[in-house]
Amino acid sequence: MSENRQPPRRSDGTRAAILRAARERFAADGYERATIRAIAADANIDPSMVMRYYGNKERLFAAAAEFDLRLPALTGVHPDQASELLVGHFLERWEGDETLMALLRAGVTNPAAAERMREIFAAQLVPVAERLSPDRPQVRAGLVASQILGLALCRYVLRLPPIVAMERADVVAWTAPAVRHYLTGSVTETAEVGLQVAGDAGQVD
Repeated sequence: MSENRQPPRRSDGTRAAILRAARERFAADGYERATIRAIAADANIDPSMVMRYYGNKERLFAAAAEFDLRLPALTGVHPDQASELLVGHFLERWEGDETLMALLRAGVTNPAAAERMREIFAAQLVPVAERLSPDRPQVRAGLVASQILGLALCRYVLRLPPIVAMERADVVAWTAPAVRHYLTGSVTETAEVGLQVAGDAGQVD
């Protein structure tokens, strides 16, 4: 008589189903409103399975937030064009990926989401900055991130009316020069510009 055996557990398939459901649920509801129970229902599994594989919602979110920003290499591209391409690329990513937007929103208030965002930008943006300038690429990437993330918060989360109303081409035109300076400029150039502005402001006709 043959023994009754449980079918082999397809852990990889289960994990994939959980992550797929989690990304969709986090994108639809945001981090705070999404629940383990809802994600499990979306994946058609018991909530205990989600807890078994990921432990809690923070760990699940961190695992689900495995994003490839698909940044352009920018090798051999002129700095002016590189900054325009980079800003335009990020606008497309923010507008085309609801899960990435969910991570951005959650990162404002949730430490796990903020840490995941930092990891993503450090791992993917620093190499791009290093290819354009080997001088302090971590600092340059951090400054670019401050510009890009600040823009995303104002345009897509806080929805400041003047920023929301701007055409994409105008956003690129206004933002790209700052990104170009962060990628290839120097502190000396910044200081010289600041002194010139201060001098002009102090002149009296």
